[in-house]
Amino acid sequence: MLWHARLPSIVVAIAISKLALQIAFAHRYGYFRDELYYIACSQHLAWGYVDQPPSIALLTWLELHAGGSSLTSLRFLPALAGASLVILAALLAREMGAGRFGTSLAALATACVAIYFALDCLMTMNAFEPLFWMGCAYVVLRIVNTGDQRLWLWFGVLAGLGMENKYSMALFAGGIVVGLLITSERKAFRSRWIWLGGVIALLIFLPNLVWNIRHHWPFLELMRNIKISGKNIELGPVEYFAQQILIVNPILFPLWLAGLCWMLAGRDGRRWRALGWAYLVTLGFLVVEKGKNYYLAPAYPMLLAAGAVALERVATGRRLQWIKAATIAIILAGATILLPLTLPVLSPGAFLRYQSKLPFAVPVSEKTHEGAPIPQHYSDQFGWKEMTAASGRVYWALPAAERAEACIVASNYGEAGAIDFFGPKYGLPHAISGHQNYFLWGPGNCAGRTLILLGESGPDPWYSKCASVDVAAQLFHPYAMPYEDRPILVCHGFKYDLRVIWPQLKNWH
Repeated sequence: MLWHARLPSIVVAIAISKLALQIAFAHRYGYFRDELYYIACSQHLAWGYVDQPPSIALLTWLELHAGGSSLTSLRFLPALAGASLVILAALLAREMGAGRFGTSLAALATACVAIYFALDCLMTMNAFEPLFWMGCAYVVLRIVNTGDQRLWLWFGVLAGLGMENKYSMALFAGGIVVGLLITSERKAFRSRWIWLGGVIALLIFLPNLVWNIRHHWPFLELMRNIKISGKNIELGPVEYFAQQILIVNPILFPLWLAGLCWMLAGRDGRRWRALGWAYLVTLGFLVVEKGKNYYLAPAYPMLLAAGAVALERVATGRRLQWIKAATIAIILAGATILLPLTLPVLSPGAFLRYQSKLPFAVPVSEKTHEGAPIPQHYSDQFGWKEMTAASGRVYWALPAAERAEACIVASNYGEAGAIDFFGPKYGLPHAISGHQNYFLWGPGNCAGRTLILLGESGPDPWYSKCASVDVAAQLFHPYAMPYEDRPILVCHGFKYDLRVIWPQLKNWH
């Protein structure tokens, strides 16, 4: 039976509304730092990159070639992924036994998850990750309900594709394995199908695995460097859980907590305990390993679906019908109040006024985000055009002889990506950088006699390497990340051949 024949029309309406809302505000601010990097990656298609698997570069390439490079076009697929997740949440609820109300509530609650508005408004791998996690959860529900062990083959397909999207797929898949082992569903391991599913997942992931081996495991080196540097803000168990409540939306907390409890201990929900344990295991791992607060975000549709089923079963009879209406009203009100935090419905100035009235501080995941005037997922959409325009003025102000051999060196992939994307308008050469995959792409033919330096904290480190260092332009944008307001420097008479010393410039953090 087709999914659209099994779901209430209101579910489709919620998904379409979610899609329309995301697209309506997709172009409100500007290109996000990571989007500029992924556009650069899409021009260097490969089976892997220093900091991610290959899928996001391929999806970006497809989007750019199918619809162009406008923000609305670039962000259509993430918006579509968010709408699809609404449908998938309804299917999860239906598989758990939900009726019309429970199925619709699961869709509405998932559509109103606060952090999904932010994730579905940016072309990053985070927008697609929940589809793979919850796709795997749906397959587990189908296996439990039907006993058809052959469905583990589909689990393998989804897990493999999920690994090609983001490596954290392994965390949730591992959580499901633990959940199976500690429940009666451990019987699946006596069947050949779950093992074949694992082989399929490995085969799909194999090209990226080979790439990592051939490049000496750059992702693991990156993760180790991040851990040593103390770049991320580390949270204790209570803080981490509190931030889960906030990023999902505090209004939804009773619903997903009820869903978790129902799956773990409810009379009718215990048959799906493996998924409840999968959530707890993944949560525990992220708490121990000090993962970022949004790493667990893909898991919540299954908890919301379970909570919707539990609520539907409690709110039976005419006397309790008001609970259903009140729940819907509260969810919609809560989503509306928090919407400006995660979707750019306000101008930056209006957002600052809104932010000043919030009774809580917006959580940040990295120490460098703490000084941003507005949340990082907004702040990193500002300043790129202005930086590139200023770089163009600096470049064309150089004497012709220097300009002919000048290279633009960026301190991070956002700056480099901005130069590569906006730079052709100003006649700029491609940027080079030691940051992330830009390091692997190398310096090209740049010997480095004259360097235009972006993002450096000051000229001091370059004095010994250059005949002279000039501050060529000052940058300031009121909404950009503070460390992007550093001046543009020009290094004249660089004393080394950049192609020779390139290995020393690797910056994986």
